[in-house]
Amino acid sequence: MSEDQEPRRIVLTRLPEVLVALVLLLLAGLVIADSLRVGHGWAEDGPRAGYFPFFIGIGLALAAAGIVVQQVLAWREDDREFVGYTEAGMVWAVLWPMVLYALLIWPAGIYASSAALIVYFMRRHGRFGWGPSVLIAGGVTVLLFLVFERWFLVPLPKGPLEEWLGL
Repeated sequence: MSEDQEPRRIVLTRLPEVLVALVLLLLAGLVIADSLRVGHGWAEDGPRAGYFPFFIGIGLALAAAGIVVQQVLAWREDDREFVGYTEAGMVWAVLWPMVLYALLIWPAGIYASSAALIVYFMRRHGRFGWGPSVLIAGGVTVLLFLVFERWFLVPLPKGPLEEWLGL
């Protein structure tokens, strides 16, 4: 691609705005329904539990519906870019390792997964060597273990490595 050529757009603003507004509309519906369930009126001693959430849900629903209507009416004219290939690439470079990290916590444990994630990011994005990467990942992982397992007494998911070490 030459310098005078504009990069291709990957996603325009209108679709994400409508999708987020629909999610907010669904959330507002849940808030309203639960407010109706617990009571949204006034009791003898004041407002019931669902009084304020009910009106917040109504306001959220109106705002979300307004955004949907506004975007649908201006669908053809709104050609603003939401994300381009460059930005999507940067998000993807962080997103896929985080998803893999979350998936690895169950079989490998949080400490081994965290150490692997830190090493990956330091090597790939920080361009650090193996020595500093492994040293920092190990130090952070040991520190997290001491803080959560020993200090706060909060057991975190462990994998085969921690079992082998007797932790």
